[in-house]
Amino acid sequence: MPYRILTSTYEQHQAGIQAVRRKVFIEEQGIDPALEWDKHDHEAVFAVALNPQDEVIGTARLLPQGKIGRMAVLIGYRRQGIASALLQHLLDVAKQQGHHCISLSAQQSVIDFYLKHGFAPVGQPHVEAGIPHQNMQYEMAASGN
Repeated sequence: MPYRILTSTYEQHQAGIQAVRRKVFIEEQGIDPALEWDKHDHEAVFAVALNPQDEVIGTARLLPQGKIGRMAVLIGYRRQGIASALLQHLLDVAKQQGHHCISLSAQQSVIDFYLKHGFAPVGQPHVEAGIPHQNMQYEMAASGN
């Protein structure tokens, strides 16, 4: 199924971003809604995946300090490369912003996904919102020379 990835702000695609995160994190994973929404949405750069009807089907955010988070793809669109495309898009944005190291906190069930994309585990596993997580980092390749 075709899709496209755009750089966005929370305000530009707020309804779609909220709908995807509500469905994935709150309804599917049982995360407390009070933990899902935070002030960081308004300072983040978002990558959104849109279907041919321009509906948001996936989203992820990059915070100013170089942390990726809140990656979610609707269940009917998974295993089609959308999460990989969202991640790569945000890595490209981070590189353009001059970041040298990108961090994230991965749910343990998707650590292999991030390993496949060049992230490495850092520190010990921990629990966030009742779900086991692992901090991970990605070192940007040096360009030039």
